[in-house]
Amino acid sequence: MVNIFVDADACPVKQEICRVAQRHGLKVTLVTNAWMRIPQERHLALVVVDGQFDSADDWIVEHVARNDIVVSADIPLASRCLKKGARVLAPTGRVFTEDSIGDVLASRAISAHLRELGTITGGPAPFEKRDRSRFLQRLDEVIQAALRAG
Repeated sequence: MVNIFVDADACPVKQEICRVAQRHGLKVTLVTNAWMRIPQERHLALVVVDGQFDSADDWIVEHVARNDIVVSADIPLASRCLKKGARVLAPTGRVFTEDSIGDVLASRAISAHLRELGTITGGPAPFEKRDRSRFLQRLDEVIQAALRAG
C-alpha cells in the first residue's frame, strides 16, 4: 500500500493532500515538530517528533518505503527519500527525481554560498494560487504512478 508522508511544519497544502489521499484511499502521516489540530479521520495520522534539528526528516526517512510519497520542500530530505525508492513532491508541484536531485542539491549549495556572501538577500518566492493548482495536478500524477508501480 502507498502511504503519503508530509513534512508538515511549513507545508501550505496539507488540506489538499488529505482530500486527495482520501479520494484514493491512501494513508497520510503528517510529521511535525509541534502539535497541530488535524481532522479525526482514519486515513490521517499525526506524528510529533522532538524539536531537534532534522528530527522530522529523520523520522520520515526511517519510515518511508519504496513507492511511498513524500511531500516536502526540503531538498536534502528529498534526496534521502529518493535513495529509499520513494517519490518526492514539493508543495509547489515540483517533482524531485533521481535524475534531477543532483542539480537541485548543487543549486541549493550555490544559493547558500551566495546568501553567505550577501549577494542573495531574499528567500523563496511567495506561495501562489498557481503553485497550489500545479501541486494538485502533480500529486494526482504521482499517486497514479505509485499505484501502478505498487
